[in-house]
Amino acid sequence: MSQEQTRTTAEPGTKIREELREPPLFRVLLLNDDYTTMEFVIYVLETIFHKSPADAMRIMLHVHRNGQGMCGLFPEEIAEMKVLAVHELARKNEFPLKCVMEKE
Repeated sequence: MSQEQTRTTAEPGTKIREELREPPLFRVLLLNDDYTTMEFVIYVLETIFHKSPADAMRIMLHVHRNGQGMCGLFPEEIAEMKVLAVHELARKNEFPLKCVMEKE
């Protein structure tokens, strides 16, 4: 996880102020398609995003009705890993499910 650090220049003998910032967060979204089954989307939400069965069902229905739905909010590196995991699992199961990330 990367954290930005900023330092102010100071004269010798003075304290240096360090400021740590939270890393930016990214939304991970599932995109609806006409071929991926609802059961598989629920499976993805439960296994990759660790959603409860009820939450997985709610998110899947939102994706189905609205064309996309948010699976979670993550730091950039974790969001990238989640997107890749969804694509790999979908490919292995021969589904065209797509997942994207966008900065909050």
